[in-house]
Amino acid sequence: MPDHNYQVLDDVLAHIRTEHPTVARRWFDDLEPLGIVSGTFGVRAHSDLHRDYIRLNGLDAFNDAVRSVTGQLIAVRLLGPNDEWTSATKNAQSTKDQLEQQSSDSSEPKVQVEVRPQTSSFPASRPLPGNKPSSRAHVSSERAWLDHEESLPINPDYGFDQFVIGPNNQMAHAAAVAVADNPGHAYNPLFIHGGVGLGKTHLLQAICLKIKQRHPGMVMHYVSCDGFMTQFMNAVQSGRMVEFRHTFRDIDLLVVDDIHFLAKRDRTQEEFFHTFNALYQGNKQIIMSSDAPPEEIPDLEDRMVSRFLWGLVVKVDKPSFETRVEILKRKAHNRGLTLPENVASEIAHHIDTNIRELEGAITKLQIVASIEKKPIDLDLTRTALGEEFASSLVVEGNGPTIEQIISEISAFYHIKRSDLLGKRRHKSVAHPRQIGMYLTRQNTKHSLEEIGAHFGGRDHTTVMHAVRSISKKCKDDAELLGQIRTLEARLRMS
Repeated sequence: MPDHNYQVLDDVLAHIRTEHPTVARRWFDDLEPLGIVSGTFGVRAHSDLHRDYIRLNGLDAFNDAVRSVTGQLIAVRLLGPNDEWTSATKNAQSTKDQLEQQSSDSSEPKVQVEVRPQTSSFPASRPLPGNKPSSRAHVSSERAWLDHEESLPINPDYGFDQFVIGPNNQMAHAAAVAVADNPGHAYNPLFIHGGVGLGKTHLLQAICLKIKQRHPGMVMHYVSCDGFMTQFMNAVQSGRMVEFRHTFRDIDLLVVDDIHFLAKRDRTQEEFFHTFNALYQGNKQIIMSSDAPPEEIPDLEDRMVSRFLWGLVVKVDKPSFETRVEILKRKAHNRGLTLPENVASEIAHHIDTNIRELEGAITKLQIVASIEKKPIDLDLTRTALGEEFASSLVVEGNGPTIEQIISEISAFYHIKRSDLLGKRRHKSVAHPRQIGMYLTRQNTKHSLEEIGAHFGGRDHTTVMHAVRSISKKCKDDAELLGQIRTLEARLRMS
């Protein structure tokens, strides 16, 4: 491949990182240029999943970049490792020459003919909407092809290697790995539940990715509960129930995200009940996620709850401080960003709700850094995320914030902030940590759960124990009581 094609791709990727930073991914460096043919610039990804990810999330950015770099009105064609490019373009050129020859032999006025190359990425058995042969090769069909797919797209960033394991998700992760290693036999069904943005979808997609790698011949269907309901109703209305049941029952793996939306859907529950039975009796793997455990999903039939409990039910909780820091680093690395340790710690301390908000913070920080042409440091972070930081720290009234209490405890007892919020249980750290929890409970309106989250993702029972312990000791320990009074005075001054 001529070097100038690689130079074009390098310039395209540089443009994307500058003008569309949130689209860029580190693995873009593995893309291979195929040259420009018939108004399209061919780019090959090292897997179909990576190809589809760019089609879904980065097609506009790639088209903008290639037009800016080349100065020509061309578009990007994305191909997987097995999609044809060279032979298809030769055939297309041959067809074009034949048509132009026929045009020249005719007495009719000459007509300019353009035939774009067709690739095997669009099999004849799955025609695009409209069934127009020319649309299959045209670049506008890239996203249309994805829209035509019935399964949800799988994000290549959501592998097990990118999942950060912590005390909040250790069991769920172990169960997901076991299912991916031995589908249909390890835990069937696997039911993962937890709050919004805590990593359930990541685990579901990680299972799909690993099974695709280890068992490429397995037939899987990954769909949202809403997607299942929509396809079911369309099949009922169009009289295509046989085809619908073939789609969902003649498979090896069914993955359904947000299964709790089955609530109050009597007809859909009936169909899913029979689908579940057919797959389970055939030792086919079933995986589901939900915001609540099966028995707490409202208006879900008892027979459905019973079947969901046949396998393993695992919960995903909020990530601890250390887990949040590692998540931030991993997310930044995937985008080609270098996130300093103090920046990751600062964001993790202030944003403790869910992973989506952490990723949103990375996105906002990346955009501000790109616009202002500045490196990511603590000052830029505080400027870019000022509103997020303020909302996470300000409490009602004129009392101290958790941030101020943590800073005063660290300074007063001469311990590192990372130790205070970390896992160390040595008395030199654990005792000041309890005092910090006690002071926060006494001087702010934060709940026990919120205090525990700020002090390293600890359980509310840990905070309750700390408050009771320090309260009891203050009655008999004058020195400790003096330390508490001193710290409270310093907090009022600050």
